[in-house]
Amino acid sequence: MARTNCRLVRHAGLAAALAAFFLIPAHLLAQLQGPPETAPMLPLKQVAYLKASNAKAQDHFACGGSNIGHTGNSIAISPDGSTMAVGAPFESGGAAGINGNQNDDSLYAAGAVYVFVRQGESWVQQAFVKASNPGQNDHFGSSVALSRDGSTLAVSAHWEASAATGVNGNQKDDSIPQAGAVYIFTRSGSTWTQQAYLKASNTGTAGKGDMPGDGDQFGYSLALSADGDTAAVGAISEDGMDDAQASAGAVYVFARTGTTWAQQAYLKGAHVMGGDLFGFSLALTGDGNMLAAGSFNDRGSGRTVNAPFDTRAQGSGAAYIFTRQDGKWTQQAYLKGSRSEPSDAFSYALAISEDGTTLAVGAGDESCLTPGLDPPGCDNDAPPRRSANIWVGAAYVFVRSGTTWTEQLFMKANNARPFTSYAIKLALSGDGNTLAVSSPLEDSAGQGVRPPLVQPFLLIEHLTPWREGREQAEESGAVYFYTRKGTEWTQGAYVKGANTDAGDEFGSAVALSGDGRTLVVGAHQEDSSAKDANGNQADNSVDDSGAAYVFTY
Repeated sequence: MARTNCRLVRHAGLAAALAAFFLIPAHLLAQLQGPPETAPMLPLKQVAYLKASNAKAQDHFACGGSNIGHTGNSIAISPDGSTMAVGAPFESGGAAGINGNQNDDSLYAAGAVYVFVRQGESWVQQAFVKASNPGQNDHFGSSVALSRDGSTLAVSAHWEASAATGVNGNQKDDSIPQAGAVYIFTRSGSTWTQQAYLKASNTGTAGKGDMPGDGDQFGYSLALSADGDTAAVGAISEDGMDDAQASAGAVYVFARTGTTWAQQAYLKGAHVMGGDLFGFSLALTGDGNMLAAGSFNDRGSGRTVNAPFDTRAQGSGAAYIFTRQDGKWTQQAYLKGSRSEPSDAFSYALAISEDGTTLAVGAGDESCLTPGLDPPGCDNDAPPRRSANIWVGAAYVFVRSGTTWTEQLFMKANNARPFTSYAIKLALSGDGNTLAVSSPLEDSAGQGVRPPLVQPFLLIEHLTPWREGREQAEESGAVYFYTRKGTEWTQGAYVKGANTDAGDEFGSAVALSGDGRTLVVGAHQEDSSAKDANGNQADNSVDDSGAAYVFTY
């Protein structure tokens, strides 16, 4: 049977004829010649639908963004699964501190963070958190991170404008737009207080006269150790100590002793050059002694771990591994993907297991259209195809034995398609055996948790895999949920929100609890007017207010 209205082909003879006409590769032709097969599905179910207590249009609650508007990861769940933080970096309240006035709209995009705690099967909001120095366009909440028990919260405001340096400096001037800052909060009982205000040791150049300052976007990415005593902060627009390498990027590591924070390290990858955006993504192990840092605009053409460096593959991307011993940080590895090509954006997203033996890496602009786990035919896409197949995306899994890293898996969505941004957000369980991969621009109109397709259809119209669900909801978004047993990975579920709508970007942010049994997904352009937990999902009257969805099994 063939349906010409959506170009969905099921007939083997017709498939073969079309394959001959369109020169479809044999490994893709096999997918045209039979009905779709589904794999066993994990009993994952949606248990909560969370909104801001002051939900307003354009707040982008649970932001994280698409490939066009990446702003970090605005959702974190504590590894013990008890506490969740959700940022709304475009919230416009002028209040400062904890639980202030939520109805003020005097500072556009000052930003806010909402803390939720689990009570049995329910989630309730515990705190409404603002910066101590809220400012217009600061984007407080653009990235958030939580300690294991949820009692330490780190929040970035990557466009905060103070010229202060170090810890707890002067917050009151606004002389360096987009300088960036990170705020540390701690909880005693149910009471939150701000503990520290962190700035780079080499905050960007202050403006003079009518000339604006040159900010480094300190806080563009953020990671926190399980005990909350180590924080890593990325500054993608950092230019080097002598300002000679524009937007090379840097990572700053801070350590806490008692209640006192101090900068411990200023890190650069061995091959970082101007424009690399080193520090775009970060991941820390539980003990804080291993750090993965992304440089998605790296230009090396290598395809192996610790490959010799050259500059022949602009935008291919790389991930750097650093380790700490006795307070000193050293580079352990330089990771490249086995299918690495120019403009793949390898390391656009990173996630690491608690013990640092498993690392997931997203390559958000990888261009191969072959679906599935370790698919064939994804080497060296021809340049003419590359120009059309942007933001398809892929993920890699690396494993470590001792100090040796090896690639374990290359993975694609089972409905791979251009402009879906697969793997621009990742989350990994503590043991590394559960992986969530987001695709916030995926277009299916399906709702809820569904079994994955083992043998996807192809849309002959574009010679690309058929999306899950026949109806389309452009840029509604999806999350792909994978589990590993031994060394074998399988997809356990294909996850959508219960109120899928076009443009929601479900998957704009993702987080997993330490045991991998609680998944939180952001949809920063969801439009419901609901507030707090489990309100009415059906209306679309508050544009881009945003929502977070909680799933468990």
